[in-house]
Amino acid sequence: MTRWLTEAVPRGRIAAFRTVIYLFVAADLVIFTPWVRTRVSVPGDLYQPLLIGRLLHLPTPTAALVAVIFWSLLVLALLAATGRAPRLLGWTVCALYLEWMIIAMSYGKVDHDRFGLLVALAVLPTAGRARHGDTTRTEAGGWALRVTQIAVICTYFLAAFAKLRFGGLDWLTGSVLARAIIRRGTDLADLIAQVPYLLIVAQFGIVAFELLSPVVFFLPPRWRLAMVGFFYSFHAVTIATITISFAPHLAAMTSFLPLERVRPLLWARRLAGREPPRSTTDAPAHADTPTEADAGRATLDDQAPVVGRPAGP
Repeated sequence: MTRWLTEAVPRGRIAAFRTVIYLFVAADLVIFTPWVRTRVSVPGDLYQPLLIGRLLHLPTPTAALVAVIFWSLLVLALLAATGRAPRLLGWTVCALYLEWMIIAMSYGKVDHDRFGLLVALAVLPTAGRARHGDTTRTEAGGWALRVTQIAVICTYFLAAFAKLRFGGLDWLTGSVLARAIIRRGTDLADLIAQVPYLLIVAQFGIVAFELLSPVVFFLPPRWRLAMVGFFYSFHAVTIATITISFAPHLAAMTSFLPLERVRPLLWARRLAGREPPRSTTDAPAHADTPTEADAGRATLDDQAPVVGRPAGP
């Protein structure tokens, strides 16, 4: 189990994941949660801090405090996305974003789609330095990704547990999705709602999918990626029908993906014809030298399931 938790991954994957997460934090401030800045106009008596806010004795938000957090977090998240000073910037962004979320969620509504992102911010500083395209492996980075993956799957599994705990079996057979469609449904949702019993079947399917989500850790690598693709498609349908976005969760779920293979800057240089030419003095590849295709397959298959033989040395 320890080897599975700390399974080494390419440093390039950590660098790419770090860029994705910190860029999302910056985007979150200006796209998804800019409304947090309006909380300063709410009477302070309505501020009911979460348990962690009470334990840390955090102050009631003021206009100055929220403005400082917003601008500091925006600038530092963009700097952290470059990979510089990963520990100093990482811990600072983690602390500031946690306070941003405490302010956001201390007025009566707590979103569960932030859990995986918060865990990613907490563990990324422990991964150390990493450069895009670096194929050397790191166990510290593997642990950071694995912990984030566990948080992502816990979000699903515990959501199903909460549904059954507070709604009971009536959640499965009730009008949960029907009410959601009435409140914020799209034209596509209206078409689906006209099919008899389809919404009830969908509610059973949602709970079954959430309860079975831990299976992803037991699948071979290619099947695991296929299941993660299903996770993304589930959220695409959710957005298309009832306009509920799980953007922070989707950002954290990239921890399952071989992100080191996504090199937009390298692709842009190739398209612009600026890729440096290969040296003509390089020795020809031997028969046992891995090809680019072999490297791609190795990258895809480098994460072993929780059972079976771990990949790598």
